[in-house]
This record gives sequence, structure tokens and C-alpha cells, in this order.
Amino acid sequence: MSLPAPDLDDRRFQDLVDDAKRLVMRRCPEWTDHNVSDPGVTLIETFAYMTDQLLYRLNRVPDRLYLKFLDMLGITLLPPTAARVPLTFWLAGPATTALSLPIATAAATLRGDTQEPVVFSTTEVLQLPACRLDHLMTLHTAVGELQPRDEHLRLEISFPAFGDGRPGPGDALLVGLSDPAPRCLVRIDLECHIQGIGVDPDHPPLRWEAWDGLAWAACELQQDDTGGLNRPGSVVLQLPDRHEASVLDGRRAGWLRAVVVPAVDDLPGYSASPVIDAMSACVVGGTVPAVHAELVGEDVIGTAEGVPGQRLSLSQAPVVLSAAEPILETSSADGWEAWSRVDHFAASGPEDRHFVLDATTGTVRFGPAVREADGTLRLYGATPRRDCTVRVRRYAIGGGRDGNVEAGAIQSLKTSVPFVGKVENLRPAQGGVDGESVAEVRDRAPLLLRTRDRAVTAEDYEVIARQAAPEIGRIRCLPAGTDGVPAGTVKLLVVPAAQARDARVAFEELVPPREMLERIAARLDATRPIGTTVVVEPPLYRGVTVVARVRATLGAGAARVTADVTQALHAFINPITGGPDGNGWPFGRPVQSGDLFAVVHSVPGVELIEEIRLYGANPVTGERGEQTDRLEVAPNSLAFSFEHHIKVEERQ
Repeated sequence: MSLPAPDLDDRRFQDLVDDAKRLVMRRCPEWTDHNVSDPGVTLIETFAYMTDQLLYRLNRVPDRLYLKFLDMLGITLLPPTAARVPLTFWLAGPATTALSLPIATAAATLRGDTQEPVVFSTTEVLQLPACRLDHLMTLHTAVGELQPRDEHLRLEISFPAFGDGRPGPGDALLVGLSDPAPRCLVRIDLECHIQGIGVDPDHPPLRWEAWDGLAWAACELQQDDTGGLNRPGSVVLQLPDRHEASVLDGRRAGWLRAVVVPAVDDLPGYSASPVIDAMSACVVGGTVPAVHAELVGEDVIGTAEGVPGQRLSLSQAPVVLSAAEPILETSSADGWEAWSRVDHFAASGPEDRHFVLDATTGTVRFGPAVREADGTLRLYGATPRRDCTVRVRRYAIGGGRDGNVEAGAIQSLKTSVPFVGKVENLRPAQGGVDGESVAEVRDRAPLLLRTRDRAVTAEDYEVIARQAAPEIGRIRCLPAGTDGVPAGTVKLLVVPAAQARDARVAFEELVPPREMLERIAARLDATRPIGTTVVVEPPLYRGVTVVARVRATLGAGAARVTADVTQALHAFINPITGGPDGNGWPFGRPVQSGDLFAVVHSVPGVELIEEIRLYGANPVTGERGEQTDRLEVAPNSLAFSFEHHIKVEERQ
């Protein structure tokens, strides 16, 4: 069966007749006879028939003519969107001198037999200081004072990590680095012996944090061989983007701390403080944002002819505008002159050095000359001088779904960087979207023609937002009066297209990047009606935890059934690809135990469901709510799988 062809104009004969009659009633109220026997209605139907035939032929123009028609209206194919991912660079050894990784440091996936490597480039400079451990203090809340341990550190004298007495929530070990190390991987080596009796070494009640200048920010724990500071080993921490030096008890340092937290899930806490014999710290790597793109250096694209509206083409396309802003220059007697990229020439004057870039085809266009009513020519943008050289000094190419690689796929360093041993992506890349096809623009063009680049209805806001950010996973527009939205305000709820790992989506991947929200807000700000306030934000998420006890069929392994049931629950309670229809969990739909019974029972290897318990979970704190059979989800909010615990009993 052939695919349905979208229409440029989807009006039919009866639609044209009805539109004409409505205009007649508005403009000629004295014409009251609208029956088919009326001669005027006969003329209306005749012209409607002729127009319907014209629309029929118009909707069947070849793709080339269709694209030319859309180009005249200013509608072009959307370019691909580049995936983004943090890249972690590991040094070959501890940093002994300050290092710097420049922008556009490239790394890639491994080359396959039939697949080319996918290249990513860093978008920011990564500074790796050669810091060391300068200060050490302990805090015991019962005493309420910081106890310096610098002498213990210097003389290698053992001391309790959280002060004297039994550790409780809030007690901390404070580690002072010689320099702040934002975005760095800091390794803390410890010599200690078992004293913190009772804790689970795989889940110690301990949290590492870094001072960001305003508050303590959580550090991501990459490695902990110490079992909660109970045995010799190393702790590797990924420090947050902000880490600033501060003064504590007269000691200036880049402070970290290991703070005792309440035990969860009935796990035991510390019965005594761990004892530390020696400690040191160093920087072993760092993490920096990267984008699926390659930077192209100087690209001479041609010679100017000295006429308005000239078009030149880049040597490579498509262009990823979000990765690097193209820098176009023209030669002159005084050197190279820079030109600015604009979206259109409507606001360009004769002296403005502006150009428009079609990111999909890589076509550069200079401002046209338009003849006015009095016969004069008006220049929309300056014209490059005749015979001058035109070059683009920097731009990025790439993008597409190929960039949505899994965690650990990026392993090859394409740029030679001294002292860097390896590179990896600890998280999956997400946000990559292929460029728009002709079939897709056929669906989008009628919607844009209806809106006329003005956001009026809720559908208009959603269409324009998707045009501004094609990498959006889901979007929902709430007009005024909906779910507490005040009058004169429109709220857009944005869900990014997060990539699932075994159907699991981490909560931080459901929060859209600030750059995406700002891009959508800027686009809607230019199209909203005057007086309308547009709010762009992520929806509220309701975390869901399922605790289930099932019996496996004979011969089905408990480990496999556990993994399959967990994956099925994550796939069902998923805000992007879950729900009953697989298009994402419906906004405001409650989570019910009955649905979960059906999901779990459909997993191969499950013979009997002994018990299913349903809990709400705070996605920020991880705090679990009370057990329930029906978990309510607020209107225009989404449910997502926070954590599931499955116990499988094998059949004997």
C-alpha cells in the first residue's frame, strides 16, 4: 500500500462552498437565499469546483517544483540536529602540572567493518590543575566544631574520619585541595583500617559534595574501593561544573566533603567512625561537553561578482549551527572583513554586512536588491566588492541520529593531546535528529502556512517550538486557564528525546538543557501575540517505584527473569516511549497496580505474581512514599520509572 501524500492545501469542494457562503452572509447580508436553486449559489459551486480541480493538480506537483514553491515562501528543509554528550578524558597519570584541553578536541567511536566512526568535538576548554591535598578537617555534629587534622596528615597519625564518637547524619570529613578543580576527576587515595563496623560496603551511608561558592553540590562517585572509608583504596569523584576556593576555619582551599547521611532501605549505619591512617589527592582527568560534529577550518568558497543576491556553496554540508557559529570573511585592502549571519534580510540595511546560510545545503546567500515603486533599488544587506575572496573561516558539520551512541561507545582520541591516556562517554549521547526529508516537510508546510509564522492556537505554539528544536521528544502547550495557567500566559512543557538504556531513562536526562529552552523561548517570543507571556519549562515528573515478588517457570533463570521484568516496567512507565500505546506515558494518567500485573505477567518466564507493591518516589531526593494501589499523577504531569525492586523465586 502506498503512503498517503500530504496536501499543500487540504480544502475540498464543500469547504470552499461553505467558506464562500460565510463571506456572503458577512458582506452581503441582504442576500438571504442560500439554497442550491439560487443562481448565485450555482456560481459559487461552479467556482468552487474549478478551484477544487486546481488544488487537486497543485497537490500533485513534483517534489522539485514543490520545494521551489516552499523556497519562495521561505520554508526550507530543517538541518540535522547534533547529539550532545559529556566526554571524560583520563590522564595517563596524576597531573603534575596544569593542563588544558582546547575547544574542538575530537574523539570518536571505534571503526566497524561497515560503519564509519562517529566523531564528537568538545565545545568548551577543559582546565586540569595539578592540585594536591593541603588541608584536612573533621566535623562531629555532637561537638559542633571543626577539628583540624593537618598535623595528623603531615605526620601520618591515625584519626577518626568523622571525629570522636558514633557518626550520625551531618558528620563529615572535609578535604581541602590546593586549587579548585571544576569538572575534574579527583582521586583520593586512603590508607585506613576497618572500624566503621556495620555498614554495607556496597551502599555506605555516605555522600561526597563540593563547595561551589554558594552551597555544597553533589559529586558523582565514579569509583570507591574503600567500602565507605573502611579499607585501603581509592575514591574517584567527578566534581561539578562549579568548584570555587573558600575559607573554612582560616584555611583557604577548594573544599570537598564526605558527609554521613541517614541509612535507607533498612541498611545499617556506622556503629563507629572509620579510622584513616594516610590520605592524598590528585587530578586524574576531567569531563567536558561535546557535540556530534567536526570543525572545518578555512574554506574558500569563491570570488564575489559584485552583484546583490549572489549565492556560494560551502565545500561540506550539512552545517551544525549549534556546535559553532560560522565565521564568514571577505578580503579587502585593509584585511579580512567579518560578516554576520542573520535568519533573513528583512531588517538589513544597505551597509549591513549580513549573510543567510542554508544549513541543510550549505548555501551562503548575500542580500538582494528589491525595486521600489518609484523605480529605485533598495539593498537589503551590503554587497561584497567585485573580485574579493570569500571564505568561511570556521564551521561545524555533522549531526543526525548516528550521534545517539550508547554509553562507552566513544573510545578513540582523534586529536593528539599530551598526557591523555583514554577517553570515554559515561552517558549515552542524545539529541541527534536526522535532517528533514521532503515527505516530512510536506506535513509541516501546511501547518506553517496556517499559522503564517504567528503563534495563536495551542497547535501553533507546538509546531513553532518543534521547528525551533527538532530534537524535542514530546511537547505540550497549556493555554491560559488550563491547570492554573494565569490569563495572558501560555505554558509549554518540553520533554527532551532522551535515549533509553534497556528502557531506563535517568531523571537528569528528562530535564531539557537550558540552551534548548532558551532557543524555544526566543523563537516563540518573536511569534507570540503582543501581551502574551510564554513560559517554557519541563513538566513535573512523578517517580514510580515498583516492588514485586514473582515465581519463575521451571528452567527460567532468576537473573534473566529479574532483568526482563525490570526492563518491562521501565519500558511501560516511560514518559517518552511508554504508556499503553507506546507513544509516551499520557499526561496526568495515574499508575495502577492492575496495569502492572498485566505488564509483569506478559514477561516470558513469569509463572505467578506473588505480590506487587506500588510507591511514589521523589525524583530529586529519592524519598519513597507510602504504598498504594493507585498512584495519582497531577494533570499535565508525567510518570517515570525511578527504581524497581524485583525478587524472583525459582521453581524447584
